[in-house]
Amino acid sequence: MMEPGSLFKKRIILGVTGSIAAVETVRLAHALRREGASVTAVMSEAATRIIHPDALTYATGNDAITALSGHVEHVTFCGEGGCADLLLIAPCTANTLCKIARGIDDTPVTTFASTALGAGLPVVVAPAMHESMYRHPGVSECIRCLSSWKVTVIPPRREEGKAKIADIDEIVLWCCRALPGSPLAGKHVLITSGPCREPVDDIRVLTTRSTGRMGRELALQAFRLGAEVTVVHAGVIPCVRNIPIETAGEMHDAVHRICAERIPDIYLSAAAISDYAPEPYRGKLRSGQTLSIPLHPLPKLIDEVCRRYNTSVIAFKVGEEGEEGAAPLIAKGADLVVINGPESMGSDTTDAIISGAGGREQIRGTKRELAARIWERIRTLPLPQG
Repeated sequence: MMEPGSLFKKRIILGVTGSIAAVETVRLAHALRREGASVTAVMSEAATRIIHPDALTYATGNDAITALSGHVEHVTFCGEGGCADLLLIAPCTANTLCKIARGIDDTPVTTFASTALGAGLPVVVAPAMHESMYRHPGVSECIRCLSSWKVTVIPPRREEGKAKIADIDEIVLWCCRALPGSPLAGKHVLITSGPCREPVDDIRVLTTRSTGRMGRELALQAFRLGAEVTVVHAGVIPCVRNIPIETAGEMHDAVHRICAERIPDIYLSAAAISDYAPEPYRGKLRSGQTLSIPLHPLPKLIDEVCRRYNTSVIAFKVGEEGEEGAAPLIAKGADLVVINGPESMGSDTTDAIISGAGGREQIRGTKRELAARIWERIRTLPLPQG
């Protein structure tokens, strides 16, 4: 079963224009279909000179549209009452982008776009062009125009003097987000994720087996559902604001700094934050000798967040129900507590218990499935106001 926020049973029209990035559309079509979408390609004449229509027919399982006919394909798919759920134009050249913004219809792709915009269908464009073209004031004005029409313009990757098409995974995420029914639109979500690394000496660190996969899935699902997402961790997650940290102290400072800027609507403490920090040794400890390293307890960040900020708190704990269960965290102010075993660290799957408002339930499955269920539970909570 597909999770909420996916493209399951959605029909996507994939508009392809005359950029060399069109060679990536076979992979893009496969990625969309893996999310459960049905995909039909529509191509400009320039695009057919870069990638053959048969390649996209093969990749989508539907005949690629290269010209409009008496079947009025643009209306059938993207008109009032049409069968499409979303129009994605990827890659979108500067030429096509500006034509759409000015209502010019002289290719199958631009005609599909005008029809979709007139019908109120979600439209997503992924620009691809030389960076000097992307910086052109006319192109910038057209991007602002499209954005004012609620068209999703995916930021390009700027490399080698080019505004390259966004990564395929990012395009898929933006498509999920653009579909109607974004329950977290306007919400600010703050997530702490992954391990902390406490220095033992100049070489060694004390850490955990956490990989941050749970935090990543929570962040991606929040983005799909429309939230503004900030993640404090040591990694990089696409489409969200990443705040880099290494130690528990850095994570502590980053969370309070973010909350001082704007208190989040929802805080998810999915990080394996260090409970102890060693007394650091300057230089490198010599090998071949028995050592005793003092460990000093660290403040509990989640306790401080519960006490100081008016936000919904979702806590994560490694352990079993009972002594290490959810009750102590709920008593401190957590709205939901997710408990799983140490075997889930580093794994794509988990066996977890969610406790709190709405009762207790056990979830077995992938971490993406668990993230989707956690967000379903969060959406039933009465979120703080102001």
